[in-house]
Amino acid sequence: TGKLDITPDDPRWIGAWWGGFLLCGALLFFSSLPMFGFPQALGPRPERAGDSEQAMLPDRDCQRHKPSNGVLRHPLDGDSSTTTCFQQLRVIPKVTKHLLSNPVFTCIILAACMEIAVVAGFAAFLGKYLEQQFNLTTSSANQLLGMTAIPCACLGIFLGGLLVKKLSLSALGAIRMAMLVNLVSTACYVSFLFLGCDTGPVAGVTVPYGNNSTPTSSLDPYSPCNNNCECQTDSFTPVCGADGVTYLSACFAGCSSTNLSGCSCLTSVPPENATVVPGKCPSPGCEEAFLTFLCVMCVCSMIGAMAQTPSVIILIRTVSPELKSYALGVLFLLLRLLGFIPPPLIFGAGIDSTCLFWSTFCGEQGACALYDNVVYRYLYVSIAIALKSFAFILYTTTWQCLRKNYKRYIKNHEGGLSTSEFFASTLTLDNLGRDSVPQNQPHRTKFIYNLEDHEWCENMESVL
Repeated sequence: TGKLDITPDDPRWIGAWWGGFLLCGALLFFSSLPMFGFPQALGPRPERAGDSEQAMLPDRDCQRHKPSNGVLRHPLDGDSSTTTCFQQLRVIPKVTKHLLSNPVFTCIILAACMEIAVVAGFAAFLGKYLEQQFNLTTSSANQLLGMTAIPCACLGIFLGGLLVKKLSLSALGAIRMAMLVNLVSTACYVSFLFLGCDTGPVAGVTVPYGNNSTPTSSLDPYSPCNNNCECQTDSFTPVCGADGVTYLSACFAGCSSTNLSGCSCLTSVPPENATVVPGKCPSPGCEEAFLTFLCVMCVCSMIGAMAQTPSVIILIRTVSPELKSYALGVLFLLLRLLGFIPPPLIFGAGIDSTCLFWSTFCGEQGACALYDNVVYRYLYVSIAIALKSFAFILYTTTWQCLRKNYKRYIKNHEGGLSTSEFFASTLTLDNLGRDSVPQNQPHRTKFIYNLEDHEWCENMESVL
């Protein structure tokens, strides 16, 4: 590496991209170690030593026989634990259908997918966007994002949870908060349409060489002034000429010496001043636009993240306590499938469609070397605005459902967030009946929630 002639300011510079993965992996590993110290179920501390030992034993409810009336019986002779577990897995499609048939649950999950799609698509290419729009280097763009947008998003998640707790928001209040936050963050994204820089004049791509009368449709980076230079398009190393025009490289500018002077393609300036400097030519007012963009991005990240906690609160309040853990599993599954996979592909295809000049390597098309910044900005931001708008429509649908039939969709108490509401998602379908029975009533009948008779069990629970 000591023989390389490139620096971090060079567009070809990559750096130790794998370092972040190693650091995050180490932090996740060490932060997960304390999790092994928790008991199997979070509940009252057992008074006897035997109880504490029993609480740490593996759960064997899966080996018990659960009849359709929901009463726990001793296992019958010849029963197979494998068959019982298979029967439990068989009801998963029924439970999933039951959850997705709830319009509030479905709308909230889809809205969360749209919100995370903006993060997965817009934020994934934000570093590239800063490079193209504001002529930043790759390292500078990533450092600025790490120091501003990410901490602001973390602060937004914290503030969202704090507001829900302090205001003791009901489900209707939480959905109104999510709608308001979505509107404000969408307005921030709309402002991005006006914060950016133009591509500027690029010889042979956006303007002809020497400002001659060459038609725009027949622009070619190769010109008589650089035909003898055997210039290659496998990399993009832009230089700014003294004439205020950007060239794809010093070779395309016709420079004959290593000190970037004597460039024959700069015909509008005297020969002694025909020099170039590395980098694109600066655009007027671009620095001020970047500072404004950075400030708006911090506000947008913080406000947009405030909708995360209200969405999860509404989600766990619209399902029965016995299904909270499974409902959260469905949420994260759909977030991965709908929120993280398609959006980067959509954003990437949109960005590639704005390319002005593709690099070539051995006759094959490589990466895009130059974009139309105006079209890039409009298309890139418009996709994010469309996703945010779709999320707002889903929030509005949820609000309408709750406003018209509140008691139908809200399954548990309102008011402040209690400890039991947060930890209800840790209950499993197997140990629910066991954990809900007080220890001082060992002979009380244990009620097991049976997924196959969902509606019947709900009525029975209300009777009990």
